[in-house]
Amino acid sequence: MHKTSAWPLALIYAALIVFASLFPFEGWREQGISPWVFFTARIPPPYWTWFDVNLNVAGYAPLGFLLALALLRTGWPRAAVPVAALAGALLSFAMEYLQIYLPRRVPSNMDLALNAAGALLGALAAALLERLGAIARWSRFRELWFVPQARGALVLLALWPWALLFPAALPFGLGQVWDRLEAALTELLEDTPFIGWLPVREPVLEPLSPGGELLAVALGLLIPCLLGYGVMRHVGRRVVFALAAATVGVAVTALSALLSYGPTHAWEWLTPAARAGLGVGLGAALALAAVPRRASAALLLLALMLHLNLLNEAPASAYFAQTLQAWEQGRFIRFYGLGQWLGWLWPYAALMYVVLHVSRRDTQS
Repeated sequence: MHKTSAWPLALIYAALIVFASLFPFEGWREQGISPWVFFTARIPPPYWTWFDVNLNVAGYAPLGFLLALALLRTGWPRAAVPVAALAGALLSFAMEYLQIYLPRRVPSNMDLALNAAGALLGALAAALLERLGAIARWSRFRELWFVPQARGALVLLALWPWALLFPAALPFGLGQVWDRLEAALTELLEDTPFIGWLPVREPVLEPLSPGGELLAVALGLLIPCLLGYGVMRHVGRRVVFALAAATVGVAVTALSALLSYGPTHAWEWLTPAARAGLGVGLGAALALAAVPRRASAALLLLALMLHLNLLNEAPASAYFAQTLQAWEQGRFIRFYGLGQWLGWLWPYAALMYVVLHVSRRDTQS
């Protein structure tokens, strides 16, 4: 039996499926039809597309894979595939059942079948990789590259590219949420005695200068590098990790721009300030590759606080707001809430992790 990051990743992924399936959580009501009506509906439904088919299969495959992997790693080899497939099917059934009470969502027996198939395929892929020895090789790789207490950091690092998929006002700008939170609280407390309790920010927020944008991009790249350094000791491997993090971050940001604006605009986010920020961030990551683990955690804490302060002292542009509308109203509706919450919450989860990490007495350099 082994400690594995697959359990927390599977639970997080299941929570994200729930969010994506029930988003926007509005308009719950009895619609006067049987909640079981989707069982006897026509297959395929008249509105289905190949995009929907692929999305439903691909959406549940990682859940089946992670659940089966977690069971394989914790000593349940025979139950791994059936339990993971059954859990995925039951979760999909629960989501389709609840969607009957949401007027903006459409339950479907085809979705249920495709989701169950996706979970089964993911579980079978995990079992196949285990049989081929790939998971054992990953375990050896993890033991060689990372310290034993790396599970929390590895979970955060695995989620970082997914958080970057949602379009951000600035490249690598995760966690820009305070302006929206303030607006939501103002709307919620309007016409109540509590509206006066809200702090009023003066003066009005102003866009970041090119220098501020450069610093924000640099910190956005430096943060995952420092997070990785906190669970790695070897300087050479840290350098390889920093280069890999920069490559993945740039590729995912370009993919996000491609999905949002089209292939011809995939690299328009790479402004002079963004390019300079990437260079500064990567240069700083490489320069800090030899710092002790505890020092890298302290630097990570400082970088997170500075990055969040920079982002949340700048308003989102009107053009960026139009981009969010396109995501919300277009074919990426299921990714809208999912990606947005990942982009909002990832740096705060990292902040909580590093505070706990720094406070541990047994953290070694």
